[in-house]
Amino acid sequence: MNRQLFEFIAASPTAFHTVAAVSAELEKSGFTRLAENDGASLTPGGRYFVTRNASSLIAFTLPRRKPVGFMIAAAHTDSPCFRLKDHAFLTDGAYPRLSTEKYGGMILSTWMDRPLAVAGRLVLRRGNGIVSRLVDTVEPVAIIPNVPIHFNRSVNDGVALNPAVDMLPLCREKTLAGLFGADAADLLAADLFLYNPAPGTEWGEYISAPRLDDLQCAFAALQAFLAAENDRAVPVCCLLDNEEVGSQTKQGAASTFLLDTLNRIGGERTREMLVSGFMASCDNAHAVPVDHPELTDKNNAVYMNHGVVVKFNAAQKYSSDAVSAGLFRLFCDEAGVPHQSYANRSDIAGGSTLGNIANGHVAVNTVDVGCAQLAMHSSLETAGARDTAYMTAALKAMLSHALETRSDGAYTIL
Repeated sequence: MNRQLFEFIAASPTAFHTVAAVSAELEKSGFTRLAENDGASLTPGGRYFVTRNASSLIAFTLPRRKPVGFMIAAAHTDSPCFRLKDHAFLTDGAYPRLSTEKYGGMILSTWMDRPLAVAGRLVLRRGNGIVSRLVDTVEPVAIIPNVPIHFNRSVNDGVALNPAVDMLPLCREKTLAGLFGADAADLLAADLFLYNPAPGTEWGEYISAPRLDDLQCAFAALQAFLAAENDRAVPVCCLLDNEEVGSQTKQGAASTFLLDTLNRIGGERTREMLVSGFMASCDNAHAVPVDHPELTDKNNAVYMNHGVVVKFNAAQKYSSDAVSAGLFRLFCDEAGVPHQSYANRSDIAGGSTLGNIANGHVAVNTVDVGCAQLAMHSSLETAGARDTAYMTAALKAMLSHALETRSDGAYTIL
């Protein structure tokens, strides 16, 4: 399974490419692409997907009988990286360089002295309108070189890197048109990102690859969704952009995209189906750091290859509670998948993910889960070789069931 994961990661250098890759796989599996504004009717037994901004995607299958609720596996399509500014090419000095800014929280030093490629989308003039074109150099075209130790003798003592000064990549080209062979007269704008094109590798019990956060979970959610069969509920695979920058976009978890789509499916029954629904917000978790185990909570630390991580936070940065965690653990047990619990050390602030943000618009029982990994937000991350399969199996079990909800707070898995 990890070989397929690495192929998925290689095909997904940006959120746009992730959605294009997932769309192609869904169409190959017989799913019908919908437009948000086409008003097409949905048929029982039908399989559909819809995209927004070409960087978020929601797929669903309809049972042939009246569905009880929604069963949702959600992950995000974006990863921390450098975004190219609108006027990206710096021509001052002897070297052609790129003007960039940080996208998301990054471990800056991991991006240095590493060949980097550029991918994203171009927006081109077509008559009195525009068209979008996906682009990817595939091969490295830039590098962010370190200053040699001879010029910075304190480099190993810890150096604060200034993204406006220290992280400007040397680029082989001097124009965007030269980088992608675009017609400069037709090029109106672009959403472009630097990315690490290194291939994923499996080495013994571990895997290392770029963008494991969160493409490992996105891949598992898609594979589980395609393998699940459900005649009682509506299985949903929800892949959303912009989690790494707060989700406050028209296509992020804070947008109306998920609720709009669920309303299209459920109509007047949407509220009822959400009450009997469930969502797994899937985003990777922090494994105990190899050299600094003291940074984790002693009783709620997690390890690679020890199973799916259920994440908790008192401030609700993670949306898990006793009900959602209990139900998800039952799904894991059915699938024969081990599970473990994570919470931050109480004096160290953690991040958040899409689950609690989406809950502000889509009120449904939600659990935050992930695969344990090292070096989160590095340009190359490491995870357990068994955990992709664990996550896929757990999500498949969840997406294959429905929930019966009672007013006294009891739930039955159907």
